[in-house]
Amino acid sequence: MSASKILIVDDEPTIVRLLDMSLKSDGYTTCTASSGEEALAVFEKQSPDIVVTDIKMPGMDGLELLKKIKDLDPDKEVIIVTGHGDIDSTITALQYGASDFINKPVRDEALAIALERAESKIRIREQLAAYTQNLEEKVAEATVEIRRRSNFQRLLIHSSHDAIVAFDRDWQIVVYNPEAARIFSKRARDVLNKMTIEDLYPPQLAAHFKKEAKNGTDDREDIPWKEMVLETRDKKQIPVRYATSVLHEKKEFMGIVNFFQDLTEIKRLERELIQSERMAAIGQTVSGLAHYVKNILIGLKGGSYVVNVGFQNDNMEKIKTGWQTIQKNIERVANLTQDMLTYSKERSPEVALCSPDEIVSEVKDLISDFAESNDIEIVTQCEPDLGQMWLDPGTVHRSLLNLVNNAIDACLQEEDPDRRFKVEIRTRKNEDGAAVFEVEDNGCGMDEETKTKLFTPMFSSKGGKGTGLGLLVTKKLVEEHRGTIDIDTRLGYGSVFTVTLPERPETARDQNDK
Repeated sequence: MSASKILIVDDEPTIVRLLDMSLKSDGYTTCTASSGEEALAVFEKQSPDIVVTDIKMPGMDGLELLKKIKDLDPDKEVIIVTGHGDIDSTITALQYGASDFINKPVRDEALAIALERAESKIRIREQLAAYTQNLEEKVAEATVEIRRRSNFQRLLIHSSHDAIVAFDRDWQIVVYNPEAARIFSKRARDVLNKMTIEDLYPPQLAAHFKKEAKNGTDDREDIPWKEMVLETRDKKQIPVRYATSVLHEKKEFMGIVNFFQDLTEIKRLERELIQSERMAAIGQTVSGLAHYVKNILIGLKGGSYVVNVGFQNDNMEKIKTGWQTIQKNIERVANLTQDMLTYSKERSPEVALCSPDEIVSEVKDLISDFAESNDIEIVTQCEPDLGQMWLDPGTVHRSLLNLVNNAIDACLQEEDPDRRFKVEIRTRKNEDGAAVFEVEDNGCGMDEETKTKLFTPMFSSKGGKGTGLGLLVTKKLVEEHRGTIDIDTRLGYGSVFTVTLPERPETARDQNDK
């Protein structure tokens, strides 16, 4: 807003009349007074924007009027009209807050300039007031928003189902929510701003997160989630998913935030589901097993019949043949029973320090005679200096024996008379330090449909010669060891089964503690 009303004060009526006419012609609204006392009364009643007053007047002079106006409203602009040579009074007027001064006789150009300056001051003051008010409103709004966000984040952290632990640049704990208190069994008031990462985490875990912080460069990237068994300082072992966010400000490290998801209940439900599915599969396979058992019984009866005929005729050759048939079917019964027991029961790996290469040699010794009798070459290729590893020898032995037997069967099913059949067993370590076992054959191979059904209960690519439990048992043993089994196959060319088993030293330590 610009100034629109001007109060003219002078004890000379002619000057008042001339100024009034001039200002009205310029578009201003005016009011007049002939003395300081009258001017003060008009000012209080009409509140003009600018006052133009003579400095020399009888009674209340211009300086006194200036002081009183400034006392009433410091933001009003007052222009002093002085005579020539009245420098001291002019300086005093400026000290009292006058916005400008002009000399008598008053010229229109000088008055216009003084009014423009006064109006400029008013505009600047109004803009500053508006800006200040707007700034105050924005600060108030920002404060409310910051407080709202802070409260929301605090409630979010407090109510999160994930444990959240944050550390500052000095590795002191600055965020620690209730779920973290539950997992680590420490109260927030005993932890916040009192404990460091080494006080809360075991040394190995603290070092791990410090290394992640050192390698972390951009906290805006998606947080990669990983799984591990979290061992707290009170020796609790909790399966968790965890992630770490490294915090930087202007490329300077500010701290880290750890997120932990307790998987205890999920893992329990997974185990129950797997067990339920396994028992359901056992139940569904009874009818198929009955047929397989019936075949075994027929074999036993046939063998016993041949033995009896041999005894009756005193024929040792028939007795020997019949007894071999009986032994073969007894072995089939034993293998079937062992597979069913292994598949139906939960089992924890029995980890020991063992040599994978020695286990491979044992498996090779077991099947060499049978393979040789069927013109199948058994080859082993072990990585030099593989050494000893913390593995479950039973899992390795049983899995390799099942896979090698399957490989031999695949060679026997291939009808190419010119092919020289070979089964190769290889061992090595991968980049993560896990033991890798590969069993490759150049037998019949599988089509895609057969491959997808391999781990289906009671499915066998051997027709009536197999139970379908062998690979199921192998897969179960491998998964109990937290390992994986992969298949690469091509119909008519052969297959490669790859078993990867991570070392399990923590399991061995748990068993020793028991």
